[in-house]
Amino acid sequence: MPTPHYGLPRYRVIAEELRERIESGVIPPGALLPTESALTAEFHAARGTVRQAIAALREAGLVATEHGRGTYATPRQRDPDEGSETETQQRQVAADAELASLFAVEVGAALMEQQSLTRTHGAVRTVVRTYRLLQAEQ
Repeated sequence: MPTPHYGLPRYRVIAEELRERIESGVIPPGALLPTESALTAEFHAARGTVRQAIAALREAGLVATEHGRGTYATPRQRDPDEGSETETQQRQVAADAELASLFAVEVGAALMEQQSLTRTHGAVRTVVRTYRLLQAEQ
């Protein structure tokens, strides 16, 4: 049983202990949390207090509860930009039939293609290609 934290509501102390277990991997993503009965015995707390702790974790997005299955740790949500790199390249291309139709130009007209490639932890996550008409030289 964890050391009591004076001044904090009991459910917050229980929620913080469970949060630490989830974030440290003691309770891995997708794993079921102990049952309410097991948690009430471990923390010497009332069932309502344990339910409040689980509700706080659910609000924080750390757990999810499914009727008939129980409460399980949810996968850690990463910052979408964490470990991401984007590289951008531009090149002149000739419009194919589809692009020519979209831009209302002749097939073969010069367009500028910009490609942005985003990698997260080395793996390609997105490739975005945009096209624009070349400015007429003045």
